[in-house]
Amino acid sequence: MNEIFTFLGLINHTHGFIFVSHILLVGTIVLILAKLATSKMQLVPSGVQNLMEAYLEGIIAMGRDVIGEDLARKYLPLVATLGLMVFFANFVGIIPGFESPSGNLNMTLALALIVFTYYNFEGIRVNGVIHYFGHFMGPLKILAPLMFPIEVVSHLSRIISLSFRLFGNIKGDDLFLAVILMLAPYVAPLPAYALLTFSAILQTFIFMILTYVYLAGAVLISEEH
Repeated sequence: MNEIFTFLGLINHTHGFIFVSHILLVGTIVLILAKLATSKMQLVPSGVQNLMEAYLEGIIAMGRDVIGEDLARKYLPLVATLGLMVFFANFVGIIPGFESPSGNLNMTLALALIVFTYYNFEGIRVNGVIHYFGHFMGPLKILAPLMFPIEVVSHLSRIISLSFRLFGNIKGDDLFLAVILMLAPYVAPLPAYALLTFSAILQTFIFMILTYVYLAGAVLISEEH
């Protein structure tokens, strides 16, 4: 979207610079938020600490039914960090003069690869190589030659699913907002901002819940049935 004005584009209009700069901006926002939440820890939380504790408790509650409370807490750092990065990457593009880095396939693909690599690593670590990949063979040995390639393709497709779902939705939101701003820059965007904020939250929730689902499928093999 080089034709769309961005503040960082005043420094360098190349898309690579704008994309990387917005990722660094999102990372800086997340780090500042984490610093504010932990700089003055109190027994009775208030301000940013209260907000972050509510956020973390919400993630644990979300993961409790998927993977159990103990494992939900264990994988909380990964899921919470992904959630913050995805949300602010989605949300920053709603602000005029900024661009959503999650509307770029490079970011969403990188996040999807992180999730894919980590849940497979955890599955191998918890269950062992033989047991983990043996699960790909299916319940009957006679079906193993058929089930194994199907399972491999199924797992690889999760990379495409995670990355393209987030990329497609946010890219579509950015284009929708750009059209609205061109047609009616003063009145029409007001309800659109509410809709796009809801979409940013929804896509963040979907990314986090799928991360928990994939982790559950990898580490709870013996409990699946």
